Amino acid sequence: MTKNILHFGILFIVMVLLQIVCSKILLFDLATPLIFIYFIIRLPMNLSKNWVYTLSFFLGLVVDIFNNTQGMNALACTLMSALRQPVFNIYMPREDDMSNPIPSIQSLGTGVYLKYMITLVVIFCLFIFMIQSFTFSNVALTLLRALCSSVLTIVILFGIDSLMSTRREKRL
Repeated sequence: MTKNILHFGILFIVMVLLQIVCSKILLFDLATPLIFIYFIIRLPMNLSKNWVYTLSFFLGLVVDIFNNTQGMNALACTLMSALRQPVFNIYMPREDDMSNPIPSIQSLGTGVYLKYMITLVVIFCLFIFMIQSFTFSNVALTLLRALCSSVLTIVILFGIDSLMSTRREKRL
């Protein structure tokens, strides 16, 4: 238990620091990697909803403080944390089959994990870019930014999870 708390505490700090660096990246004036949401994706499925909401809100708030975005990430992270369990249940209806309650490539398999991750990333990106634009006057550009950021984020998060799974397998 203490090992998991320490692991997720370090993951929280690393994701925030990486996001601070990555928030300066803007590819082709469209795509921004939003890698801090990996923390929410990786939270254990058996963690209580209150803890998930609290940790997600706090993560979004910390990113908002460093990016000066007035609570937009906190709102989007809280929405994502609310949709996390239903999305997981769509792709993995039987929670009993999971030996490790932490979603990853290793515990869910590549196909199920990718569907779970892609759905959450797309929801987060659509919501955060709709909040940022706060208008429907240029919906096409907002959707394009959300799509490009989703693709970039998915590729990076899949790489991070592949590295973490490989490192864990090597230790065994």
